[in-house]
Amino acid sequence: MTRRESPLAEQHRALDANLVDFGGWEMPIAYPTGTIAEHLSCRNGAAMFDVSHLGTMRVDGPGSFDRLQATLTNDLTKIAPGRAQYTHLLDDADASVLDDIIVWWHPRADGEPDVFDVMPNASNTDRVIAALGGVDTTATRAVIAVQGKAARALVEPIFPAAAEVGRFRVAHCDWGGVECIVAGTGYTGEPGLEIAVPIGAAPALWTSLVDAGVAPAGLGARDTLRLEAGLPLHGQELGAGITSLQAGLGWVVAWDKPEFIGRDAALAEREAGVARRLVGLTTDGRRPARTGCKIAVDGVSVGSVTSGNFSPVLGHGIAMGFVPPDLVAGQAVDIDVRGKSLPGTIVDLPFLR
Repeated sequence: MTRRESPLAEQHRALDANLVDFGGWEMPIAYPTGTIAEHLSCRNGAAMFDVSHLGTMRVDGPGSFDRLQATLTNDLTKIAPGRAQYTHLLDDADASVLDDIIVWWHPRADGEPDVFDVMPNASNTDRVIAALGGVDTTATRAVIAVQGKAARALVEPIFPAAAEVGRFRVAHCDWGGVECIVAGTGYTGEPGLEIAVPIGAAPALWTSLVDAGVAPAGLGARDTLRLEAGLPLHGQELGAGITSLQAGLGWVVAWDKPEFIGRDAALAEREAGVARRLVGLTTDGRRPARTGCKIAVDGVSVGSVTSGNFSPVLGHGIAMGFVPPDLVAGQAVDIDVRGKSLPGTIVDLPFLR
């Protein structure tokens, strides 16, 4: 199958990015600076990521609010037009998380119809469209995530309207006569912005951000950043057989809402209690545990690692994994890494606050 290209593919090649297959897209995993340097640029200043591979589906018109409200776990009445919300799409049979989603509710004047951009993971766009309807608009825009403590300060001189968009706010912002949708969202644990820009203007905006001093960063750094922040990744900490409660995300479920897909199964698990829960794991030294490594206590296997890597900020290995609910922070564990035992400790998430 032919891999899809980002609208920014030529910009990545010009910067000598290492391009790899990511969910059927050819995307930059790192630039010559390397993942650790890109990670630290985000933590200490600002970095930007091409996340155009993420899906965007436009849901609008009569009944759009009711459709989302009756399908997804979170409660849209807690927010309003001009805001964003994190939510889940569940399997109706067992409450597994079919996808975790950001909803951008476009700002509107009184009396205007609702417009939502629903942002699923790249590989789940078709599944979410099947559940919600809507129109796939992924091919019409690029999405640039500018993240870090200095993100807004660096964006402000070239795109002042975007720099003013607050955390989990959504706004229509003009950049040189081009309308962009800007949200105060991200996936790094740092403050920042995600800018949906029409594909024709995307290369110029990317170049302007580079010239303003925002460091390009690949999806490798985005993964280590989200891991330090304890943020789940679909296909690892979320997915088939994994529920919102097991992943420690019960707050995403509006338990009093009368209807959403998977509600009965989710309520049943809440009543019975979870059989496992997601925890953090730390290891000494640079050697990390990796996805699939078995976790043991006193020689007895109790779970497995879902994500693991070296933490550039903490200077040692970190990981997430599922273990029985009675294992608590401070518990010593052994992690099997390619047949060798790696001592570890269960910790509360996130690793960085």
